[in-house]
Amino acid sequence: MTTISRPRLLGPGVNRVDGPLKVAGKASYPGDFVYPGMAHAVLVRSTVGSGRITEIDTTQAEAAPGVVCVLTHLNAGHLERGPMTALGVSPPAPLQDDVILHYGQHVAVVVADTFEEATEAAGLVRVDYAARPALLELEDPRAELRTNPWKRDAAWGDTAGALAAAEVQLDETYFTVDNTNNPMGPLTTVARWEGDTLLINNSTQWASLESTSLAATFGISEESVHVMAPYVGGGFGAGLRVWPHVILAALAARVTGRPVKLALTRPQMFTACGHRPKGRQRIRLGATRDGRLVAIDHEALTAAAMDDDNFEPTATVSATSYACPNVATHDTQARLNIPVPNSMRGPGASTGNYALECAMDELAYKLGMDPLELRLRNDADPHPPSGMPWSSRAHRECLERGAELFGWSRRNPEPRSMREDGMLVGYGLAAVGYPWFRARCLARVTIRRDGTAYVCSAGTEIGNGAYTVFVQLSAELLGLDPEQVTVGLGESTMPLAPQTGGSGLTSAIGSAIYEACRKIIGDVLDLVADDDTDSALYGCTIDDVEAVGGGIRRRDDPVRFESYRDILARHHRPELTAEGESVPATPQELGMAPAGAFGAKYVEVRVDPDLGRISVARAVSVIDGGRILNEKTARSQIIGGTVGGIGMALFEETASDAGTGRIANATLGDYIVPVNADIPDMQIEFVGSWDRANPIGTKGIGEIGLVGLAPAIANGIFHATGRRIRSLPITMDQLL
Repeated sequence: MTTISRPRLLGPGVNRVDGPLKVAGKASYPGDFVYPGMAHAVLVRSTVGSGRITEIDTTQAEAAPGVVCVLTHLNAGHLERGPMTALGVSPPAPLQDDVILHYGQHVAVVVADTFEEATEAAGLVRVDYAARPALLELEDPRAELRTNPWKRDAAWGDTAGALAAAEVQLDETYFTVDNTNNPMGPLTTVARWEGDTLLINNSTQWASLESTSLAATFGISEESVHVMAPYVGGGFGAGLRVWPHVILAALAARVTGRPVKLALTRPQMFTACGHRPKGRQRIRLGATRDGRLVAIDHEALTAAAMDDDNFEPTATVSATSYACPNVATHDTQARLNIPVPNSMRGPGASTGNYALECAMDELAYKLGMDPLELRLRNDADPHPPSGMPWSSRAHRECLERGAELFGWSRRNPEPRSMREDGMLVGYGLAAVGYPWFRARCLARVTIRRDGTAYVCSAGTEIGNGAYTVFVQLSAELLGLDPEQVTVGLGESTMPLAPQTGGSGLTSAIGSAIYEACRKIIGDVLDLVADDDTDSALYGCTIDDVEAVGGGIRRRDDPVRFESYRDILARHHRPELTAEGESVPATPQELGMAPAGAFGAKYVEVRVDPDLGRISVARAVSVIDGGRILNEKTARSQIIGGTVGGIGMALFEETASDAGTGRIANATLGDYIVPVNADIPDMQIEFVGSWDRANPIGTKGIGEIGLVGLAPAIANGIFHATGRRIRSLPITMDQLL
């Protein structure tokens, strides 16, 4: 018998398995679904930032051609608020009272036969308000403050005393602005009812949560809600909650008895589905003259909505970024009349890391020390403050390898000392770590008599390569070719999965797939365990075998092999199915601190000395992402994150009217995002090794690609110009 080789399926740059569908236009996104008799819904939004509705007149709208109904707080009926989630409370249910909490709040929804008719009629709804002054600024003394809202503030040592006694001190404040998630596909919901069952096609990053939340809102069983999101056109956090427009689409479908499609317009995306909130951060650092940190005090104030919570732990990044005996972090939120903030790629960490890494750069200049050496000298290994070893950590390697690739040694440390082609040249650096996150997850694996496998879990694909890596992983674990494995994602009726966000989905679903595949192999061995004495696998346990070549072989005698096809046929079984569960272990159970991804970001910036024009000439990212399942899709994640980080640093700002909170630049013509001409040459490298906190060795890299770019660019601009800008985005006028 010919010995079957074991191909290497994980690691190489395998093409996306869903790529052909996407480029052929055959991947079904939420907005692509059309059902017989489908109506269209259009939102009516408030034109004041705070107050009450005194009168709402829908007479003209209801009489307009094609209009089916108009829903307001007067006829919407009672809707329950959704449940508590892993990211905080659910947003308030819509159209429940006459109170206005922010400009652009949904005050009515018009349903008509066509989108054009609904849009025309929405303009005919007349709303009168008793307006009140809106609270819009973080510094407004009337704003309610929420201190330590997530119970994550850190404190050890005597930070105040250590700061006062430090040989070198730094005390600076940094500012960030509102940024808005702008995925290519605006969020869309198509809702329909079949009896008491709600079926939803929706742009969600969390199908399992959506079914739970909608069931609670409408008072039906969770089994009566079927959420479908096989493909989502990007999210960056916008799809992590069940937003009011989703509920309104479902309500409109129930009231009209017809399928209803509600697609947000681009301007509505700025008020309907979250944004990265503005913030102010004060960082105080104390160090010895040889660059040893003795104290870190990080205070962060970020914006929150009036009647909602958003998970944005900003100062927390300073608790574990560097080795330091005295640390205090403080997060506070100010309640304002603003659209609900929400996670945006790298929530909390992107802004917290910006302030911390700019402060570290400033400290390095105060010390007369290389910024790279300062970071290496204070490397946080082991884990602070527990003293536990990390499950994996190649942060020092990221910094050193990045410096080598970038050519950091060519840097003249004197600000404004480097020029090329008449442009000021600056080198900037930021060290990066993203918090570890994992949640309970289930996956189901079926092996069929024809030798193919079907794998499913409710996690969603938002362009991150989920279908591809789970095909690769399943094929590797079952000993199949990737073409023999089909993966299903994005339906709430599939096994429970956490959100596609927080850089935890691959480890969660992947670990569940690992357990399910082990069970499948165990079940196959059980079939031959009793009386199938002619089987080459008779008497084997799971530790005696490995999956390869469409079946199972003995480790001690590779010639002894049987295919799944033969075993299932002989035992008259059409298929075998097993469900795997992954539950994240605690640090105490692991005996180590679970590690998120680490990285180092190096950038070269060019600044026109006369005009202040800024460009990023090149960027180097070295990432410790644990075991990389697919280098091609992983690299794509870092490329996308780099683009987002450049946007955060130089372009993106959601501008609001100071009196009302009306967003003044709610289009992609006015809200500036990077385009191809703004993107530099990129060099990306992965280092590190298998992470010991999960059985497949992975760490999430979705956020780490963005985090660190903004401070690296800001630090590069200082090196180029000698001007320290402590607010984002950094624009030409600030340098003139």
